[in-house]
Amino acid sequence: MKIVLLESLGVSDSVMEGYAAKLEEMGHSFVAYPKDTDPKVQVGRSKDADVLMLANMPLDASVIEEASSLKFIDVAFTGVDHIPVKEAKAKSIAISNASGYATQAVAELCISFMIQLLRNVGKTEERCREGGTKDGLIGNLLCGKTVGIVGAGAIGKKTAALCKAFGCRVIGFNRSKITDPVIDEQVSLEELLKQSDIVSLHCPLTEDTKGMIGEEQLKMMKKSALLINTARGAVVDSKALAKALEEGQIAGAASDVFEMEPPLPTDHPLLKSPNTIVTPHIAFASKESMEQRAEIVFDNLYSWLAGEQKNAI
Repeated sequence: MKIVLLESLGVSDSVMEGYAAKLEEMGHSFVAYPKDTDPKVQVGRSKDADVLMLANMPLDASVIEEASSLKFIDVAFTGVDHIPVKEAKAKSIAISNASGYATQAVAELCISFMIQLLRNVGKTEERCREGGTKDGLIGNLLCGKTVGIVGAGAIGKKTAALCKAFGCRVIGFNRSKITDPVIDEQVSLEELLKQSDIVSLHCPLTEDTKGMIGEEQLKMMKKSALLINTARGAVVDSKALAKALEEGQIAGAASDVFEMEPPLPTDHPLLKSPNTIVTPHIAFASKESMEQRAEIVFDNLYSWLAGEQKNAI
């Protein structure tokens, strides 16, 4: 089998060399390329591949059309909305993901965002660098807040558990029944938005969730509330959020995800919004989670080569 990795997995060269050597010992060829989103480059690198491996780089549909030998796409990422799943399944190409590798990393960043916003860390740091004091910037505790979790999957539940450890009340909105007791109460989205001091988004991007947090939903939130998005950028209407922040409709926001992959255009509405933390999609990216991701994705590959499939989509 010819196995092609289309982008770096974010682990050391020595780790990758170990994986490559094992595949070669098994009689397979392994080629790794740097990330390139140009469809023509992707097609050229993939045309003879039996297996494609990639992380969160968008894969152009033309790759599926042109890669006549392709049998398996091994995704080193949780979501697969950047993969032409429909086209791949129409050609009976198997797909697996690496669900679970970044659960702790994302949940920890959510807590970091909450505390930074509640304690005015960004503003007070700037004040300190300018020779000023904390006057007028006394913040609030996370303890005692009501946190609304939108999407009670693994990451949502892990975030809920960390919030509970800080002494929060946690409510949740989910399409199916929530059975994990880490969520204190399951409510409607409208009720969650009205009750929560902090709303944390953990839902996948689907036709139902695209733009689910827009002007109408933001108006339901408390003026003192915070919105945290580490899910998918398009779940939130960025222009509506920027307007809500400018007008004081909500108190603050943190977004690690956007409608496109960073770098963002300089005129993106959230880049100049008040009391807003923006990061270039870092939630999943820790040394530990990258190593776990590589382990999962290669385990998926070994299983598929052995005639089985783990983490199938």
